[in-house]
Amino acid sequence: MWAPDKSAAPPPKMDSRYTSTAGIGDLNQLSAAIPATRVEVSVSCRGIPGKKCGTIILTAEELNCCRDAVLMQFCANKLDKKDFFGKSDPFLVFYRSNEDGSFTICHKTEVVKNTLNPVWQAFKISVRALCNGDYDRTIKVEVYDWDRDGSHDFIGEFTTSYRELSRGQSQFNVYEVVNPKKKGKKKKYTNSGTVTLLSFLVETEVSFLDYIKGGTQINFTVAIDFTASNGNPAQPTSLHYMNPYQLNAYGMALKAVGEIVQDYDSDKMFPALGFGAKLPPDGRISHEFALNGNPQNPYCDGIEGVMEAYYRSLKSVQLYGPTNFAPVINHVARYASSVKDGSQYFVLLIVTDGVISDMAQTKESIVNASKLPMSIIIVGVGPAEFDAMVELDGDDVRVSSRGKYAERDIVQFVPFRDYIDRSGNHILSMARLAKDVLAEIPEQFLSYMRARGIKPSPAPPPYTPPTHVLQTQI
Repeated sequence: MWAPDKSAAPPPKMDSRYTSTAGIGDLNQLSAAIPATRVEVSVSCRGIPGKKCGTIILTAEELNCCRDAVLMQFCANKLDKKDFFGKSDPFLVFYRSNEDGSFTICHKTEVVKNTLNPVWQAFKISVRALCNGDYDRTIKVEVYDWDRDGSHDFIGEFTTSYRELSRGQSQFNVYEVVNPKKKGKKKKYTNSGTVTLLSFLVETEVSFLDYIKGGTQINFTVAIDFTASNGNPAQPTSLHYMNPYQLNAYGMALKAVGEIVQDYDSDKMFPALGFGAKLPPDGRISHEFALNGNPQNPYCDGIEGVMEAYYRSLKSVQLYGPTNFAPVINHVARYASSVKDGSQYFVLLIVTDGVISDMAQTKESIVNASKLPMSIIIVGVGPAEFDAMVELDGDDVRVSSRGKYAERDIVQFVPFRDYIDRSGNHILSMARLAKDVLAEIPEQFLSYMRARGIKPSPAPPPYTPPTHVLQTQI
């Protein structure tokens, strides 16, 4: 665990500092007391009677609206040797200076093992994180020798600014690494090596909303699990129980999550599919049927339309199995594969009880879909273990099939039970549910657009009524 030099003087106290004795739950109440620009709020923690539980210091600074990011690469030459049996294992730590004279870590490079002349990998950092858009603000860089036990050895430091770095590779961006303690003790001390900027490239970062404003359409498709593992809909224990007085587990999840995602779909018309049921009149098993009974036009009008089609299907189909995800994933993938110019992006919402039968085929479908403008949200309902869903989520290990890994992470899994109370009838926090359901969609969307080099179209100018209309109103 790396830590900054503890010998550094603490930041000066500020007029805008507030001190409060509070529990963690009281932190939100303090936000109303925080003015603009930069402040610090000291919060004394309590919990164990008669004992001091420490202090949390919250520091806030108003962010500049700069949206640039910079890609930089550094190397070093003739750094001090710190390891007894080797050379050094150097890494860099970058600090943004704050308005009160203190410093905040904004980036740390990887460690380059056993060398005094390291070349670090290029890294990207937002200009806001680096200097909050202030091109002349001091940037401090410290050089350390990595140690396994976390007691990293300080080699030296230097300061620069965004404006200096923006000159790129030149004699202006070769920095002497100085250790102040060694400089104070040794008269002949010059430096502890040099660090050189190898490259500096500025990029303007675009956001998810830039694409939406530019006209990119988000298309949501809903797929509902109608397999027998959900239980007999006539029984109160079933996740599909048709209770005349309140929504069942699927109804709650559909309504809650659907109302969140529908705001991003411009026409509010959702293809709604079911899978894992026997269909009338011949009892054939389907893993890709239209809830409204019209395979040529499976669109439902808003989430209310999806809910109506869902309850209508429950009365006509027979819950069966197995639980196959691949057919509905491939269904959406067929549409996504035909629109790769950035004008449309597809999101599949699967609501399921978590028992999956075609894991190998589903993984292959996800790997194939990762190359398309497409994301998948899986909402797990009921008390089952969702280990398979977590595996498909791919946050820890990217999904793979037949030796091929998904090009990008496109799956977000949300266990719905984490957001409802013990009775199972009320949602604890719609805001938290909304945040977690949509948490990964913007970055998944952007990762596709970046990989394909697709830029957002310019937003259309705001509508201004004709002059004669304005004159008539006046």
